[in-house]
Amino acid sequence: MAIVIMSSKCYADYPNQLACTLHVAGYCLNSSTMLSKDYTITKRQLGILMFIIGILGGIGILAIDLVGGGQDSGIGPAQLFALGIMVVVAIVGLTLIPLGDTPA
Repeated sequence: MAIVIMSSKCYADYPNQLACTLHVAGYCLNSSTMLSKDYTITKRQLGILMFIIGILGGIGILAIDLVGGGQDSGIGPAQLFALGIMVVVAIVGLTLIPLGDTPA
């Protein structure tokens, strides 16, 4: 059984195993390859992951203030610190993406 999500640049066929191939930002992510013993995460994959974590983390921190996670109104110093860390994580992720397929 195969579950394959393909784009025009990423083709794979895995008839005997559950596999998922996803084309993200010009790069093919394949679950069966990623779970092998010889797999090494690339700088591009690490950059994409860090960028997504930074953006989602920043949105989450701002959403806490909108939902009313604390009694005080406004963004406090701890939220500003965490938001700054998420911005740094996203920026570092963006700088890793152009470095390509070299191991991280």
